[in-house]
Amino acid sequence: MAGQPIRVVIADDEPLIRAGIRMILISDPEIEVVAEAANGREAVEAARAHAADVVLLDIQMPVLDGLSALPELRRAAPAARVIVLTTFGERENVLRALEHGGAGFLLKDTAPAELIRAVRAAAAGDAYLSPAATRHVVERLAMGREVARAEEARTRVAALSEKERDVLALLGEGLSNADAGKRLHMSEGTVKTYVSRILSKLHCENRVQAALLARDAGL
Repeated sequence: MAGQPIRVVIADDEPLIRAGIRMILISDPEIEVVAEAANGREAVEAARAHAADVVLLDIQMPVLDGLSALPELRRAAPAARVIVLTTFGERENVLRALEHGGAGFLLKDTAPAELIRAVRAAAAGDAYLSPAATRHVVERLAMGREVARAEEARTRVAALSEKERDVLALLGEGLSNADAGKRLHMSEGTVKTYVSRILSKLHCENRVQAALLARDAGL
């Protein structure tokens, strides 16, 4: 993203929410809000028309809700990274969004600095789960997972080397490449290489899916 602003589309059916998010994002000179959308259909069109790097996508919207818009967004604007906006009461929907390739999620009452960090992380190709919300997702996930899924996850993880499993475990904790590197006494670049290898071996599209798999496998 060096030299070019991060192009963001904000999709939420509440004008005040969109305005608040816009004000936060434009405070960062490296972020540009290129469009706003009031429903999922508009979000898909805006992401395609403006070559968005990141789409902030509300779940509850008219015409086309966020969950239905997500696969269409990935087809229409495959380079765009989608961060789901949610509330604690929508945890089940968040899990579905992540499993369908969302780059992460944020609570609507997220602190401004965290919103900016999330957009930057998504634009850089990383997934972002807010620490406060991650606990709730993991708790809900643990309640709903069946034994068969855990066994499948353990089988997939068994194909990894010991060092790859160590890195995957830290992904499951939500650590960044830099923080994982410090924990494992590796350079950030080395961890990034391991992450790429892990995603390939596990057939995961992004770090979020790998983190969920790590939790399923009990790492």
